[in-house]
Amino acid sequence: MRKTIRLALNDPAATRKGAQAKQRRYLAPCSIAACFALQVSLHGQSLLRHIDLATDSSRQVVVDREPGQYLGHPTTVLLEDGRTIIVVYPKGHGRGPIMMKRSIDGGLTWSRRLPVPDNWSTSLETPTIHRTFDQEGRKRLVVFSGLYPARRAISEDDGATWTPLTTIGDWGGIVVMSSVETLQDGRILAMFHDDGRFFRADGERSSVMTLYKTFSVDGGLTWSHPEEVFVADTVHLCEPGLVRSPDGKQLAALLRENTRSHNSFVMVSDDEGITWSAPKELPASLTGDRHTVKYAPNGRLVVSFRDMARSSPTYGDWVAWVGSYDDIIGGREGQYRLRLRDNLQGADCGYPGVEVLPDGTFVLTSYGHWTQGEAPFIVSVRFRLSEFGPSR
Repeated sequence: MRKTIRLALNDPAATRKGAQAKQRRYLAPCSIAACFALQVSLHGQSLLRHIDLATDSSRQVVVDREPGQYLGHPTTVLLEDGRTIIVVYPKGHGRGPIMMKRSIDGGLTWSRRLPVPDNWSTSLETPTIHRTFDQEGRKRLVVFSGLYPARRAISEDDGATWTPLTTIGDWGGIVVMSSVETLQDGRILAMFHDDGRFFRADGERSSVMTLYKTFSVDGGLTWSHPEEVFVADTVHLCEPGLVRSPDGKQLAALLRENTRSHNSFVMVSDDEGITWSAPKELPASLTGDRHTVKYAPNGRLVVSFRDMARSSPTYGDWVAWVGSYDDIIGGREGQYRLRLRDNLQGADCGYPGVEVLPDGTFVLTSYGHWTQGEAPFIVSVRFRLSEFGPSR
């Protein structure tokens, strides 16, 4: 049984240099009708429709902001009532004390920072939060914190109380459990990556990036020792974002490519995460970091990420791609893209939470440099796909 794919890609794209500077030829503030008239080419591909929401303040809600303090890398979870959202994020760049807030109105307003266990202040990495169910149907929330060793905290009362961070096992990784998916047999699959530094206590950076999978049979309380899924030194695949096919038979993982010499990639599994296909390069329209994926009520997919396509006019900004699952598998550009916010410093933004409310409203949450000269802070952007015309 294949467990690991080791691949050396001999691709002319490997000679491409770093990303071009952001091109400020994006849409000026306009009506939706005018937005539909714009088409922009990404990296020489056929034209893709783009819509700019970045200047529409009516869509934006500040989740947390503190003068002089870097706030970044949020993830969110929507509870079963369809209106309660919990967000976690570090007080710092990818590490620092874990902060938590709650919204009880679908992200329109947010609580103060909530009390959490004392040892959450020792987090070394971007936290992630997930809803899990065990095989008897008991639900819980799990917060993960990475590097070595990986740790997790548990809530069994929808986030009212939490356990301290507790070590999972004798291993670690970068953005551990960046994506989690419940499998058809009730087990839970999680995926993450590491570059050799944090998987073991005595790790050192290597020339390869390793993509890992791990499984839980008890709703996220314990996890199997991680297994290698993909290892290569020519492409560095990381930060997997999982999505299930509409018929439920296939899993796909969208992946950041960290050498910056290729577009992003996708891998698929037809056996509930046991084996995975060789990675396939995606179009520039889906090239970026920290893909987070959810279905709209009309069956479209919304993928939120940091735009890292080399010649994109929104390079370094927070964007969302809209298309179908078949577009991803078929390597097609998709239907259109939204620029959610204009990031004003480099490419430091876009680790997003993506939630869909019962009425079809998307609530996307991220951090970024949204105001010139200020530290990054966390905002959400709201929209419905019905605003942008019918699906094809």
